[in-house]
Amino acid sequence: MAQKEKKSSPGIPWRTRIALSFVSTVTDYSRRQNGTVNRRLLGIFGLKTSANPNPVNGVKSYDVTVDSSRDLWFRLFIPTTDESRNLSSLPIIVFFHGGGFVYLSPDTKAYDAVCRRFARKTPAVVVSVNYRLAPEHKYPAQYDDGFDVLKFLDNEKSRELLPENVDLSRCFLAGDSAGGNLAHHVAKRASEMTSNFGALKVIGLVAIQPFFGGEERTESELKLVDVDPLISVRKTDWMWNAFIPPGEGMDRDHEVINVSGPRAVDISKLDKFPATVVVVGGFDPLKDWQRRYYEWLKRSGKDVHLSEYPTMVHAFYIFPEVPEATQLILEVKDFINKQCSKVVKN
Repeated sequence: MAQKEKKSSPGIPWRTRIALSFVSTVTDYSRRQNGTVNRRLLGIFGLKTSANPNPVNGVKSYDVTVDSSRDLWFRLFIPTTDESRNLSSLPIIVFFHGGGFVYLSPDTKAYDAVCRRFARKTPAVVVSVNYRLAPEHKYPAQYDDGFDVLKFLDNEKSRELLPENVDLSRCFLAGDSAGGNLAHHVAKRASEMTSNFGALKVIGLVAIQPFFGGEERTESELKLVDVDPLISVRKTDWMWNAFIPPGEGMDRDHEVINVSGPRAVDISKLDKFPATVVVVGGFDPLKDWQRRYYEWLKRSGKDVHLSEYPTMVHAFYIFPEVPEATQLILEVKDFINKQCSKVVKN
């Protein structure tokens, strides 16, 4: 599952290094000193792709509007392989993209490709959420959007948009980076509910290199500052400042940022909190926060698994040329199948 080999530098190909450096440069230039983002610049360099109702590599996709007033929509990925059509039921994955709560969207080419791979390889129906971004929209807009998509999917009329063999009682929340943070908090909110959902039931959480933080500077943040081109203390501080609403006394030790920190919420009595897998990269400056998250879930009595990729940087799995990206997709597939088998047994 995780690599045992130790290296002094990330084990990623040059093609990936160049792509990461390009993304880092564009996002750096998009951030203005006054705390705003140059969306026009991002539009010039951003690689977007449209939904395609015609099957491509065994997956078709559609864009579905949830609330046009806040541009809340999702891209729906439906597997069309013989395997998926012959299954009596398919799990559903609600996916939240990364980008520090500031960047990217479901129609970003890389995320469209990743969700297609999840849909085809698992197989599963994938819902990739377009939540509102900071700094234009501060906390808690992103969490409200994520949770409202769950309510939309649970609505009987909305279910008509989904394949007949989708099983909402086998719902998984997944996300990378900021999306991993978002997936956790949406899962927490869902597990706090008693009777508000009808068919939908969250039974699994996949947190891929989740974006957590705090006022403290961890060892990995300080030591790996020049190793990972996407992540640095300077960048993450800017993103958290963009995310935090002004004038409310909220800092990086808030429970939604430092989930396992001094103001952590007690989730030990949330019996419906789903089984979780936490993915950590050995050259990700955020890895100390991610490991603390894993340990906190474990102390809270939750079913949680740690998956480590010692030679990987932040967001490695987005790049299909990295062998570990395929490894991770297959690992998520195994996790989902394992949790679904428990539902059958129960």
